[in-house]
Amino acid sequence: MVRTVAVIGAGPSGLTSIKSCLDEGLEPTCFESSEDIGGLWRFKERPDPGRANIYESVIINSSKEMMSYSDFPPPAHLPNNMHHSQLLSYLRLYAQTFDLFKHIYFQTTVVSVRQRPDFPVSGQWEVETERREGQKETQVFDAVMVCTGHFTQPHLPLIDFPGIEEFEGRYFHSWEYRSAEGLQGKKVVVVGIGNSGGDIAVDASRVAEQVYLSTRKGAWVVSRVGAGGLPGDLVGTSRLNRLVQKLFPSWITRMMENKLNRTFDHRLYGLQPKHRFFAQIPVVNDDLPGRIISGRVLVKPNIREIKGSSVVFEDGSVVEKVDVVVFATGYNYDFPFLPSGLLANGGHRLCLYRHVFPPGLARPSLAVVGFICNLGAINPLAEMQARWATQVFKGLLALPSEEAMLQDVKRDISTLQNRFACLERHPLQVDHIPYMDSMAEELGVRPNLLGLLLMEPGVGLCVLLGPCTPYQYRLRGPGQWDGARQAILTQWERVAQPFRTRMSPQPESRTRASSSLILILTLSGTVLLLTTFYTRHSVSSLPTGLLYKMYSLPEIIWGWK
Repeated sequence: MVRTVAVIGAGPSGLTSIKSCLDEGLEPTCFESSEDIGGLWRFKERPDPGRANIYESVIINSSKEMMSYSDFPPPAHLPNNMHHSQLLSYLRLYAQTFDLFKHIYFQTTVVSVRQRPDFPVSGQWEVETERREGQKETQVFDAVMVCTGHFTQPHLPLIDFPGIEEFEGRYFHSWEYRSAEGLQGKKVVVVGIGNSGGDIAVDASRVAEQVYLSTRKGAWVVSRVGAGGLPGDLVGTSRLNRLVQKLFPSWITRMMENKLNRTFDHRLYGLQPKHRFFAQIPVVNDDLPGRIISGRVLVKPNIREIKGSSVVFEDGSVVEKVDVVVFATGYNYDFPFLPSGLLANGGHRLCLYRHVFPPGLARPSLAVVGFICNLGAINPLAEMQARWATQVFKGLLALPSEEAMLQDVKRDISTLQNRFACLERHPLQVDHIPYMDSMAEELGVRPNLLGLLLMEPGVGLCVLLGPCTPYQYRLRGPGQWDGARQAILTQWERVAQPFRTRMSPQPESRTRASSSLILILTLSGTVLLLTTFYTRHSVSSLPTGLLYKMYSLPEIIWGWK
């Protein structure tokens, strides 16, 4: 019987793992190598090797409602897209509210995690730790949760950039970037157009003489600000959205790309990628188009070679007297404290069942939490993984056979290869709603949409038509939270609250007419879809058929505003 659990890391994934253990009556002990919680979201003036780091200007890409924990809505006054310091405050409030700090040992590094000799029977692990002062200790735990993330080992492929070793200026990985201090009046080349590359190019362009953004394949660029000024990830992320996307994938992709190109032409701006929109996580950046149109950032192709202080690009163009090259080239992943071979690779990803459990263990007593990415926030995914893992630890849920888990991993890799681009640099990507729903189905916490629409239509319509916020997974089953309904019904109030720094008058009659029309069209479309599906399928199949694939009818009705 599992009782004691070692949690490695006190970032967002580690905190929710501690809480999930407590919710199940387990005894967690968390080891955090730094002096505070927060992981990636704790800004550090000096980067610490082996730890995630961020730069001073970071604003989170996900809005507060989408990145919150499912039983802890963010305070209404917080901005929708928070500065990293505000997100850290939210994490601190979460830890304080659920009394998590007393379970965390700071400045304690996990050196090794080993199976005990009787592991096939006990499933226990020997966890060796080292304090900052040098004291070492070995403790025995019934289970282990690895929550160290995947932004700790910079990927710096210098071999792909001939001449870089003789570069006369300075070069470094984006992991080392803190601010634009020291770049005043410099010529800066940023290599890579992921979220970090876009952010650093914009940040540096405010003080540098010139910034060049080098990209091999281009990228789709989206804004945090969506239709009507609402957070972009709250628009078009409903279960009904998912249905329409599943039914008409090519059309929805084309509509999305046309919408983005109406904001600014990606081909004209030199950013047009070869892949389609949903094949790779887009770059989230509000300022990049403005820096390009003003000439402060110039988009360039991949680097062919570097000669002294000159950078030669693949189109033959040359930029001379370059001072700084920043490599925003992603991260490798590693778990040096685990036994070699425990987390074997499967293609470009680790061989983990549902991205959590190694299939080859005699006892399922080690889980990897938060080692995943998607078009959206990581916190809800990590929380769902932690809730599922602790139920498995307690024996309340059983994993399939090793063979079945390996087959599932194989199918997952095949889906990954067919669904997404850039597998080597993005091996952990999943579709948000299908992944959450599949995990929730096993846990017994997936929302019963048909039941909600019949018994609680107000909540049901919010779950169906509104953004798929994490609170939906606390409406029923293990871990049910009495405040979930209220959190769903008031989520738009929390979205609106931080905007109310100045109230503006609004034409009342037009607003009412427009709202009525929208409501009529939305409800009519919903009824039409439900009726059509009902004629083909039994009522009992609705929750796992229609309600699994939701996309957004309102967006289509309103012409993709």
